[in-house]
Amino acid sequence: MSYSVGQVAGFAGVTVRTLHHYDEIGLLAPGERSHAGHRRYSDADLERLQQILFYRELGFPLDEVAVLLDDPDADPRTHLRRQHELLTARIEKLQKMAAAVEHAMEARKMGINLTPEERFEVFGDKDPDQYAEEAEQRWGGTDEYAESQRRAARYTKEDWKRLQAEADAWGERYVALLAAGEPPAGEAAMDLAEEHRQHICSWFYECSYELHRCLGGMYVADERFRAFYDSMRPGLAEHLNEAIAANAARHTS
Repeated sequence: MSYSVGQVAGFAGVTVRTLHHYDEIGLLAPGERSHAGHRRYSDADLERLQQILFYRELGFPLDEVAVLLDDPDADPRTHLRRQHELLTARIEKLQKMAAAVEHAMEARKMGINLTPEERFEVFGDKDPDQYAEEAEQRWGGTDEYAESQRRAARYTKEDWKRLQAEADAWGERYVALLAAGEPPAGEAAMDLAEEHRQHICSWFYECSYELHRCLGGMYVADERFRAFYDSMRPGLAEHLNEAIAANAARHTS
Protein backbone atom coordinates (compact mmCIF):
# COMPACT_ATOMS: atom_id res chain seq x y z
CA MET A 1 0.00 0.00 0.00
CA SER A 2 1.40 3.41 -0.91
CA TYR A 3 0.12 6.97 -0.74
CA SER A 4 0.48 10.07 -2.84
CA VAL A 5 2.16 13.20 -1.54
CA GLY A 6 -1.21 14.91 -1.33
CA GLN A 7 -2.68 12.08 0.73
CA VAL A 8 0.28 12.08 3.13
CA ALA A 9 0.09 15.85 3.51
CA GLY A 10 -3.56 15.45 4.49
CA PHE A 11 -2.84 12.62 6.94
CA ALA A 12 -0.01 14.47 8.68
CA GLY A 13 -1.39 18.00 8.63
CA VAL A 14 1.62 19.37 6.73
CA THR A 15 1.93 21.02 3.34
CA VAL A 16 3.01 19.33 0.13
CA ARG A 17 5.83 21.89 0.00
CA THR A 18 7.08 20.61 3.38
CA LEU A 19 7.17 17.01 2.13
CA HIS A 20 9.01 18.11 -1.00
CA HIS A 21 11.55 19.91 1.19
CA TYR A 22 12.06 16.86 3.40
CA ASP A 23 12.71 14.82 0.27
CA GLU A 24 15.15 17.36 -1.15
CA ILE A 25 17.30 17.42 2.01
CA GLY A 26 17.22 13.63 2.37
CA LEU A 27 15.22 13.63 5.58
CA LEU A 28 12.23 11.76 4.17
CA ALA A 29 12.66 10.28 0.72
CA PRO A 30 9.53 8.43 -0.46
CA GLY A 31 10.16 4.74 -0.88
CA GLU A 32 8.48 4.53 -4.27
CA ARG A 33 7.77 6.50 -7.43
CA SER A 34 4.86 6.08 -9.79
CA HIS A 35 5.38 5.35 -13.49
CA ALA A 36 4.98 9.08 -14.04
CA GLY A 37 7.70 9.84 -11.44
CA HIS A 38 5.34 11.01 -8.71
CA ARG A 39 6.26 10.40 -5.07
CA ARG A 40 4.59 7.45 -3.33
CA TYR A 41 4.93 6.92 0.41
CA SER A 42 4.87 3.53 2.16
CA ASP A 43 3.75 2.74 5.71
CA ALA A 44 7.42 2.81 6.79
CA ASP A 45 7.72 6.30 5.31
CA LEU A 46 4.68 7.41 7.29
CA GLU A 47 6.22 6.02 10.47
CA ARG A 48 9.41 8.00 9.81
CA LEU A 49 7.36 11.12 9.11
CA GLN A 50 5.60 10.68 12.42
CA GLN A 51 8.98 10.55 14.18
CA ILE A 52 10.12 13.66 12.32
CA LEU A 53 7.02 15.58 13.35
CA PHE A 54 7.37 14.45 16.97
CA TYR A 55 10.92 15.77 17.13
CA ARG A 56 9.98 18.98 15.31
CA GLU A 57 7.20 19.60 17.82
CA LEU A 58 9.78 19.19 20.57
CA GLY A 59 11.89 21.91 18.99
CA PHE A 60 14.64 19.87 17.30
CA PRO A 61 16.14 21.40 14.13
CA LEU A 62 15.92 19.29 11.00
CA ASP A 63 19.62 18.43 10.90
CA GLU A 64 19.46 17.02 14.44
CA VAL A 65 16.31 15.09 13.59
CA ALA A 66 18.14 13.47 10.69
CA VAL A 67 21.04 12.43 12.93
CA LEU A 68 18.67 10.94 15.52
CA LEU A 69 16.61 8.99 13.01
CA ASP A 70 19.62 7.70 11.10
CA ASP A 71 21.39 6.45 14.22
CA PRO A 72 22.01 2.75 13.45
CA ASP A 73 21.91 1.86 17.17
CA ALA A 74 18.45 3.36 17.74
CA ASP A 75 15.22 1.47 17.16
CA PRO A 76 11.67 2.85 17.12
CA ARG A 77 11.25 2.07 20.82
CA THR A 78 14.31 4.17 21.61
CA HIS A 79 12.82 7.12 19.77
CA LEU A 80 9.48 6.72 21.49
CA ARG A 81 11.10 6.46 24.91
CA ARG A 82 13.19 9.57 24.29
CA GLN A 83 10.18 11.49 23.01
CA HIS A 84 8.10 10.38 25.98
CA GLU A 85 10.76 11.64 28.40
CA LEU A 86 11.04 14.96 26.57
CA LEU A 87 7.27 15.39 26.41
CA THR A 88 6.91 14.57 30.11
CA ALA A 89 9.54 17.18 30.96
CA ARG A 90 7.77 19.73 28.77
CA ILE A 91 4.41 18.96 30.38
CA GLU A 92 5.89 19.49 33.86
CA LYS A 93 7.40 22.79 32.74
CA LEU A 94 4.13 23.91 31.16
CA GLN A 95 2.19 22.94 34.29
CA LYS A 96 4.51 25.10 36.38
CA MET A 97 4.10 27.95 33.91
CA ALA A 98 0.30 27.52 33.97
CA ALA A 99 0.32 27.65 37.78
CA ALA A 100 2.38 30.83 37.68
CA VAL A 101 0.01 32.38 35.14
CA GLU A 102 -3.03 31.40 37.22
CA HIS A 103 -1.43 33.03 40.26
CA ALA A 104 -0.79 36.18 38.25
CA MET A 105 -4.37 36.12 36.93
CA GLU A 106 -5.78 35.92 40.45
CA ALA A 107 -3.61 38.83 41.54
CA ARG A 108 -4.63 40.78 38.45
CA LYS A 109 -8.28 39.98 39.10
CA MET A 110 -8.05 41.86 42.38
CA GLY A 111 -5.86 44.54 40.87
CA ILE A 112 -3.12 43.91 43.42
CA ASN A 113 0.00 43.61 41.31
CA LEU A 114 2.52 43.43 44.13
CA THR A 115 5.37 41.10 44.98
CA PRO A 116 5.04 39.06 48.21
CA GLU A 117 7.49 41.46 49.88
CA GLU A 118 5.46 44.48 48.77
CA ARG A 119 2.22 42.88 49.93
CA PHE A 120 3.67 42.30 53.37
CA GLU A 121 4.94 45.87 53.44
CA VAL A 122 1.53 47.25 52.51
CA PHE A 123 -0.94 44.89 54.23
CA GLY A 124 1.12 43.29 57.00
CA ASP A 125 -0.48 40.01 58.08
CA LYS A 126 -3.80 40.82 56.35
CA ASP A 127 -4.57 38.91 53.16
CA PRO A 128 -6.03 41.29 50.54
CA ASP A 129 -7.33 38.33 48.52
CA GLN A 130 -9.04 36.68 51.48
CA TYR A 131 -12.55 37.49 50.28
CA ALA A 132 -11.77 37.77 46.56
CA GLU A 133 -13.70 34.70 45.39
CA GLU A 134 -16.69 35.40 47.60
CA ALA A 135 -16.75 39.04 46.51
CA GLU A 136 -16.86 37.96 42.88
CA GLN A 137 -19.66 35.49 43.62
CA ARG A 138 -21.72 38.08 45.50
CA TRP A 139 -21.16 41.16 43.35
CA GLY A 140 -19.37 39.98 40.20
CA GLY A 141 -22.17 41.11 37.90
CA THR A 142 -22.65 44.57 39.41
CA ASP A 143 -21.42 47.92 38.14
CA GLU A 144 -19.82 48.55 41.52
CA TYR A 145 -17.70 45.40 41.31
CA ALA A 146 -16.59 46.21 37.76
CA GLU A 147 -15.67 49.76 38.78
CA SER A 148 -13.72 48.48 41.78
CA GLN A 149 -11.74 46.10 39.57
CA ARG A 150 -11.05 48.81 37.02
CA ARG A 151 -9.74 51.25 39.61
CA ALA A 152 -7.73 48.73 41.60
CA ALA A 153 -5.97 47.49 38.47
CA ARG A 154 -4.28 50.89 38.18
CA TYR A 155 -3.01 51.13 41.76
CA THR A 156 0.69 51.04 42.50
CA LYS A 157 2.36 49.98 45.72
CA GLU A 158 2.34 53.61 46.86
CA ASP A 159 -1.40 53.87 46.15
CA TRP A 160 -2.08 50.77 48.25
CA LYS A 161 0.10 52.10 51.07
CA ARG A 162 -1.82 55.39 51.06
CA LEU A 163 -5.16 53.57 50.97
CA GLN A 164 -4.11 51.34 53.89
CA ALA A 165 -2.80 54.31 55.87
CA GLU A 166 -6.14 56.08 55.49
CA ALA A 167 -8.01 52.96 56.63
CA ASP A 168 -5.70 52.49 59.63
CA ALA A 169 -6.06 56.13 60.67
CA TRP A 170 -9.84 55.87 60.43
CA GLY A 171 -9.77 52.70 62.55
CA GLU A 172 -7.72 54.38 65.27
CA ARG A 173 -10.17 57.28 65.45
CA TYR A 174 -13.16 54.94 65.57
CA VAL A 175 -11.57 52.96 68.42
CA ALA A 176 -11.00 56.24 70.29
CA LEU A 177 -14.63 57.19 69.68
CA LEU A 178 -15.81 53.92 71.22
CA ALA A 179 -13.48 54.35 74.17
CA ALA A 180 -14.99 57.78 74.76
CA GLY A 181 -18.48 56.25 74.90
CA GLU A 182 -19.88 58.11 71.88
CA PRO A 183 -23.29 56.75 70.79
CA PRO A 184 -23.74 55.35 67.26
CA ALA A 185 -26.32 58.02 66.40
CA GLY A 186 -24.11 60.85 67.67
CA GLU A 187 -22.56 63.37 65.32
CA ALA A 188 -19.01 62.07 65.82
CA ALA A 189 -19.96 58.46 65.01
CA MET A 190 -22.07 59.45 62.01
CA ASP A 191 -19.23 61.61 60.70
CA LEU A 192 -16.85 58.66 60.87
CA ALA A 193 -19.45 56.46 59.19
CA GLU A 194 -19.67 59.05 56.40
CA GLU A 195 -15.87 59.07 56.15
CA HIS A 196 -16.00 55.28 55.83
CA ARG A 197 -18.44 55.61 52.92
CA GLN A 198 -16.35 58.31 51.27
CA HIS A 199 -13.26 56.09 51.54
CA ILE A 200 -15.08 53.43 49.53
CA CYS A 201 -16.23 56.03 46.99
CA SER A 202 -12.73 57.45 46.60
CA TRP A 203 -10.87 54.18 46.21
CA PHE A 204 -13.26 51.57 44.87
CA TYR A 205 -16.74 52.51 43.63
CA GLU A 206 -19.61 54.92 44.15
CA CYS A 207 -21.16 53.69 47.39
CA SER A 208 -24.71 54.95 47.83
CA TYR A 209 -26.20 55.35 51.30
CA GLU A 210 -28.46 52.37 50.69
CA LEU A 211 -25.53 50.23 49.61
CA HIS A 212 -23.53 51.47 52.59
CA ARG A 213 -26.38 50.43 54.85
CA CYS A 214 -26.25 46.94 53.30
CA LEU A 215 -22.52 46.77 53.92
CA GLY A 216 -23.05 47.73 57.55
CA GLY A 217 -25.51 44.87 57.97
CA MET A 218 -22.98 42.47 56.44
CA TYR A 219 -20.31 43.61 58.91
CA VAL A 220 -22.55 42.30 61.68
CA ALA A 221 -24.13 39.27 59.99
CA ASP A 222 -20.94 37.81 58.54
CA GLU A 223 -18.77 36.40 61.31
CA ARG A 224 -15.58 37.10 59.44
CA PHE A 225 -16.34 40.78 58.90
CA ARG A 226 -17.56 41.06 62.49
CA ALA A 227 -14.31 39.49 63.68
CA PHE A 228 -12.28 41.91 61.56
CA TYR A 229 -13.92 45.02 63.01
CA ASP A 230 -14.22 43.64 66.52
CA SER A 231 -10.49 42.86 66.46
CA MET A 232 -9.95 46.63 66.57
CA ARG A 233 -12.18 46.86 69.63
CA PRO A 234 -14.96 44.52 70.83
CA GLY A 235 -18.36 45.79 69.74
CA LEU A 236 -17.03 47.98 66.95
CA ALA A 237 -18.84 46.06 64.17
CA GLU A 238 -22.28 46.53 65.77
CA HIS A 239 -21.53 50.16 66.64
CA LEU A 240 -20.39 50.91 63.08
CA ASN A 241 -23.48 49.23 61.61
CA GLU A 242 -25.73 51.45 63.70
CA ALA A 243 -23.66 54.55 62.89
CA ILE A 244 -23.89 53.77 59.17
CA ALA A 245 -27.68 53.38 59.43
CA ALA A 246 -28.00 56.66 61.35
CA ASN A 247 -25.77 58.47 58.86
CA ALA A 248 -27.78 57.13 55.93
CA ALA A 249 -31.00 58.25 57.58
CA ARG A 250 -29.77 61.80 58.15
CA HIS A 251 -28.73 62.14 54.51
CA THR A 252 -31.76 60.50 52.90
CA SER A 253 -34.67 61.44 55.13
